[in-house]
Amino acid sequence: MPRITRTALIQAANALPDSDDLDAIKKAMIDKHVTLIEEAADKGANVCCLQEIFYGPYFCAEQEKRWYEIAEPIPDGPTIKLMQELAKKHRMVMVVPIYEVAMTGVYYNTAAVIDEQGNYLGKYRKHHIPHCQPGFWEKFYFKPGNGGYPVFDTIFGKIGVYICYDRHFPEGARALGLNGAEIVFNPSATVAGLSEYLWKLEQPAHAVANQYYVGAINRVGMESPWNIGEFYGQSYLCNPRGQIMVEGSRDSDEVVIADLDLDMIREVRDTWQFFRDRRPESYNQLTDI
Repeated sequence: MPRITRTALIQAANALPDSDDLDAIKKAMIDKHVTLIEEAADKGANVCCLQEIFYGPYFCAEQEKRWYEIAEPIPDGPTIKLMQELAKKHRMVMVVPIYEVAMTGVYYNTAAVIDEQGNYLGKYRKHHIPHCQPGFWEKFYFKPGNGGYPVFDTIFGKIGVYICYDRHFPEGARALGLNGAEIVFNPSATVAGLSEYLWKLEQPAHAVANQYYVGAINRVGMESPWNIGEFYGQSYLCNPRGQIMVEGSRDSDEVVIADLDLDMIREVRDTWQFFRDRRPESYNQLTDI
């Protein structure tokens, strides 16, 4: 019997673009996403992934300590507790990216993974932290991830997470494949311009190289007061052959959904045999440099 996992990606614009009230922004974004999660559940989603730091704007466009206030512990903060309740209610696995405080003064860009019974399975902390171009000042906010490249075993498949800028680095994508991932999510916040042409190039390439499904999520709209560029949406799911199955709009809140046939992974791997033909003993230089 085929293993079919209905998978949802949620892309959304800032709910309060003209507000400077951090608590109000956070609440409005959470409320918006609760509605979109309900929509995903109504459409029969088994797994749902939200966008990078889903409950706020992309505040890395400035360097201001006030944004530390929206960070929460994982899993004991109120947002993850709420998402555990929603996951249990909808019998849906959830990938929830938030701003994590590990201890006073130590912050990570993190995604929590929750199973369909509401159990917290673990987290992935973003490894590669950009600090480049006006508007991408992430090293001010995030410590590089220190938890490796975990894969979470759920009844709907084995799930891995990569976050935004991570997608430019094939090494972690490979590690997720070797660790058994069947679906890899990349929640992002990326704007039109320099790297937009890579959006539909790199991640389908990861899917092909590792023969797994990829779910790429990007927010939408312009975000005041920074206006660093248009968050261009176009969230998509692609299969292990690198073919885009479904794609979201450029400018609208949306639940992007598709049925993933996990049995295709074995079919494609048996055809290409990339993992069989790897030569890890010849790759030492990759970690020596």
